[in-house]
Parts: sequence; structure tokens; C-alpha cells
Amino acid sequence: MKCMKKIYSVLVENRSGVLSKVAGLFSRRCFNIDSLAVGETEDKDISCMTIVSSGDSRTLEQIEKQLNKKLDIIKVKTFDESMSVSRELMLIKVKYSKSNRREIMETCEAMKADIVDMSKHQMIIQICDTPERTALMIRLLSGISIVELARTGTLALLKCE
Repeated sequence: MKCMKKIYSVLVENRSGVLSKVAGLFSRRCFNIDSLAVGETEDKDISCMTIVSSGDSRTLEQIEKQLNKKLDIIKVKTFDESMSVSRELMLIKVKYSKSNRREIMETCEAMKADIVDMSKHQMIIQICDTPERTALMIRLLSGISIVELARTGTLALLKCE
């Protein structure tokens, strides 16, 4: 069976325990969460969960059905990566020296990443891009001493009509 990815944009009631219930749904049924991002919408009583999951078509269909059964869930929208605009934010702290500083700065410029903090021997780079391009940034900087890395989950919206 072919493994596919699906993005679930899930509007939920903004109250304690909802995230735990949704995560429990995935855990109990052995569904994998590739990425999860949660934040309030323009209405402070409603949050949007963006969940990226992978599996065969039957598994992805089951995830949608199970999400729709939860009481705290207001609305579930699903879409493929090709139907959406998706971004993730990554902060990456690297050690640098005089010999590789210019290379790091050129990589940042080419990848449209910003240096947001810097000390005598370390810098923090910020990139907001597609998950594929943030992964590329990691590969490009992997030859340099990566000290620490933090990434958000994928955020996605359906493309404009």
C-alpha cells in the first residue's frame, strides 16, 4: 500500500484537555503524527490544530472519521500538500569561526533566512519556509557545528480559489 501524507486543519474549542484528547485518539489507534501545531484563531474561544499525518488511504480516512466524532472538535478540513500553502518556522543555533562565517551568511542569504542573534562564537538563524526547505537548511548547515535546533509544526491553509 502506498504511504501518503494528509494535512488536517481542525477547529477545536479552546479549553484544557482538548489537545490531550486528540493526541490520545492518535495514540490509541497507532496513527502517527508527523507534525502538530496549535494556536488560537481570531476568536479566542477557538483554536486551530494543524496536524500532518501519513499512512495508507484507509488509515488517513479513519483519522478523519475519528476526528469528526470528537465532541470538542468544531470542524475538520483535510487537504493534500499540493492543495495548500504550508510553512514551518525553525530556529537553529550554530557555532561559527572566522573561516566559516562568510559561508553561513551566504547560505542564509540564499535560503532567505535571517540571523536573529549573534555572539562571539555562535549565531541563531531563523527560517520560515516549507518543511522541505527547512530540512534543506539543516542539511546545508550540518557540516557546521549545530548546537541546538527548534522547529514548529507545519502550518497550512488551503490555496486561494
